[in-house]
Amino acid sequence: MLRFTKMQGLGNDFVVIDAIHQTVNLDEAALRRLADRHYGIGCDQILLVEPPASDEVDFRYRIFNADGGEVSQCGNGARCFARFVREKGLIDRDEIRVETAAGRMVLWLEAGGEVRVEMGVPRHAPAEVPLLADRERSVYTVNVEGVDWQFGAVSVGNPHAVITVADVDEAPVARVGTVLERHELFPERANIGFMQVLDLHHARLRVYERGTGETLACGSGACAAAVVGILQGTLESPVRIDLPGGTLRIGWQGRGTPVYLSGPAVTVFEGRMAT
Repeated sequence: MLRFTKMQGLGNDFVVIDAIHQTVNLDEAALRRLADRHYGIGCDQILLVEPPASDEVDFRYRIFNADGGEVSQCGNGARCFARFVREKGLIDRDEIRVETAAGRMVLWLEAGGEVRVEMGVPRHAPAEVPLLADRERSVYTVNVEGVDWQFGAVSVGNPHAVITVADVDEAPVARVGTVLERHELFPERANIGFMQVLDLHHARLRVYERGTGETLACGSGACAAAVVGILQGTLESPVRIDLPGGTLRIGWQGRGTPVYLSGPAVTVFEGRMAT
């Protein structure tokens, strides 16, 4: 039996598994079954807590999408990861260092149940997103079903395209997101954000996540939206990002500096499941 914890951050939900004190062997089919909301537990992503590969970090943090594919980054998941290892007694500090496929992260447990995450330094060069483009631009254009869409692109440990819209409620998130997620411009696919700027420090956002679809919240997507808005001159740090599941706070001081994400993380229930 596989022991797990169901957690959520602004409705972005996760199955978190301690792979330190139990043997975990999950192939893509098993991961898809865990994520299935009818035949499994149900979640947007599965998170594994593994032993570190070096003494410089406390844990290894691995992330799998609902389709079974492994990805490099998840900000909402990172906050749940931090609360999980603290609640399970795997660490007794409020500052937690983890290694991910995207590099090292630092997580801080704060008062009131919130967690702050250092998400790393955003990358803008097309080859680093990755994005097929001849040079870096603040705005790129792509045609979908005869309509030109303008977007900013950035990697926050995973690839993001951010489209600014007049009204996020009316944005064709599913229709356009489905196409753009797998567009040839993005060799590793991409998360597609639709952002409505309300003022210099406030925006609304919906995100179509690669391998999952639209979610109630996306931490790395909120970071990407804030970074793109700041670079395009429509936002200034700090930025409040309102998503369907709730609010995240983003801080970024500009190129070459890390982006910080703050928000809640909640344990929903514990369980066991046959694999």
